[in-house]
Amino acid sequence: MTNFEHSEEHDHIKKRYSRQTLFKGIGLEGQSLLQHKHVLIIGVGALGTANAEILVRSGVGTVTIVDRDYVEYSNLQRQQLFTEHDAKARIPKAFAAKERLQAINSEVTIQAHIMDVNAETLESLMSGVDLILDSTDNFETRMLINDMAQKHEIPWIYGACVSSYGISMTILPNDTPCLHCLLETIPTAGAATCDTAGIIAPTVQMVVSHQSAEALKVLTENWDAIHRKLVSFDLWSNQYTKIGVQAIKKVDCPSCGTHPSYPFLQWDNQSKVAVLCGRNTVQIRPGQLAKIDVDAVHNHLVDSGIRVERNPFLLSFEVDAHRLVLFQDGRALIHNTKDIQEAKNMYHRYIG
Repeated sequence: MTNFEHSEEHDHIKKRYSRQTLFKGIGLEGQSLLQHKHVLIIGVGALGTANAEILVRSGVGTVTIVDRDYVEYSNLQRQQLFTEHDAKARIPKAFAAKERLQAINSEVTIQAHIMDVNAETLESLMSGVDLILDSTDNFETRMLINDMAQKHEIPWIYGACVSSYGISMTILPNDTPCLHCLLETIPTAGAATCDTAGIIAPTVQMVVSHQSAEALKVLTENWDAIHRKLVSFDLWSNQYTKIGVQAIKKVDCPSCGTHPSYPFLQWDNQSKVAVLCGRNTVQIRPGQLAKIDVDAVHNHLVDSGIRVERNPFLLSFEVDAHRLVLFQDGRALIHNTKDIQEAKNMYHRYIG
């Protein structure tokens, strides 16, 4: 690059990102770093759309977004990149988000993938990624992200929200505890979801504030500024907690320990999905490491006003013309569909 071209780039950065470069934590040097970074965002729902917009407006060089779902009217209350047109036309979230993001900042490279995330597809997205943002709605995918991030030594930022409660943590391979280390602290299945407990938009924005701020620190390589605690809050009950987790890091953790095996990338520990022949039903069987709390699922469904039938072997309920049946071992049948993606979405929405 010639001195003239370098001067033009410098002047453009100063104009477009002037308020950001005035911030001493970023400055011109940090802004230049941002323009050469690549962020992978898994999930383009409430957290994903808000995080993506902030990072695109901030001038991150490449943003890759991945989501398997399409826009619905119930998304519009909190998923800020989408419109009524997107919901009416059932536009895939990744596609709709890319169009909006590209209109916000045409200088950023936006890569959109309409796909389900599993060990194979996630592996295909790892090349050149500097940071992964968790914007998913289920722990199976989060544990995949955790193991993949540890395997490739890529920082990632965990985030989740439901109702008025949110939680976030920055995970640095070879430094902080990973999500697997914290499994005894964080519920993995049978927990409330947005479809059973609802959610208010400020909860989303609070989690996004933590995630995106941490993302800017990682991308500008301000390692000393990173918040090395598990942050959680409840906006409705006015609670805010920061938990030091460094002592929880386990030397023998199978995901980040001295001899990692990355268990959540292995076939046996991934959920198995099958369309049952002649029954218009999809069966979902969780991986071997998944622990489904059937009592918790039952309680959350009842609390959300869903009528649940139960016997000693299973529980069943109906939503949106579908009947879901959950067995004690975590296996579920989603009746009245042959669409695997629709079945997985319903499983994660209502079972956790």
